[in-house]
Amino acid sequence: MTTSPSLLIAASLVAGMPAAAPMPADPPATTHLLPVGEGHIAYDDTGGTGPLVVAIPGMGDLRSEYRALRPLLLQAGYRVVTMDVRGHGETSARWSDYSARAVGRDALSLIEHLDAGPAVILGNSFAAGSALWAAHDAPARVRGVVLLGPIVRDGNPSWVAKTAVAVGFGGPWRVAFWMAYWNSLFPSHKPADHAEAKAALAANLREPGRIEALRTMVGLSKADTEALVARSRVPALVVMGARDPDFPDAAAEARWLGAALGSPPLIIEGAGHYPHLEMPAHVAPTLLAFLARLDSR
Repeated sequence: MTTSPSLLIAASLVAGMPAAAPMPADPPATTHLLPVGEGHIAYDDTGGTGPLVVAIPGMGDLRSEYRALRPLLLQAGYRVVTMDVRGHGETSARWSDYSARAVGRDALSLIEHLDAGPAVILGNSFAAGSALWAAHDAPARVRGVVLLGPIVRDGNPSWVAKTAVAVGFGGPWRVAFWMAYWNSLFPSHKPADHAEAKAALAANLREPGRIEALRTMVGLSKADTEALVARSRVPALVVMGARDPDFPDAAAEARWLGAALGSPPLIIEGAGHYPHLEMPAHVAPTLLAFLARLDSR
């Protein structure tokens, strides 16, 4: 086996990184647009010849949610591409299909366009399902997936919760409703630039068609993704915040998914739905070790 430079760099970072280590600064990003079907997918690309990592944000957020992990991955020798999902960011707002599988196909189109795969795909929230779908639909292009705060099956919300969502999305307060919910997903620690990120997200959701796209995505069933989980054979890392408010018992959800995918989950105590942004120094060592193992194959 030949040891790759990225493996050596990642190993040194993992060995030398204390949990409270300061994170390196995120490099400036330039938006690129890839035409796909009915619209275009917006993405940025650190470039280089290192192994490709494609990062997909969750619904109701922007590709900047990877701003804490991107510089670490770049420092470890990876080429990092982050994309905005359908309806969000600088990607087209209006599509006929907002499903996790459709977003997974967008990621595959991006990998093909870059001609730099196979890739490891990072997916947060519903986009964890997109990562699994991409691996299912084109296994030769996806060598591993990292599922961050993954929502890959339908919950069982009470009628009160269903009513709250209907009311929340039902009037001119809908952006404020989503932003209040989004803010609650960081229970222990908000990043230093949290206020700026919140303002940017709110401004994006006020653009024509974007809050409607989000509302559509929120209402989609994940039954097809749940059925896919048992058939998945791609190497996977599951990362969950123990205080993720999207689950009655986030740790139990992580253990279920980890067992289904044949990989022990990483459960971050105190973190919420964005463990990679709320506590990146706790996520990075395990993430880099996972990538290093894939590089050594």
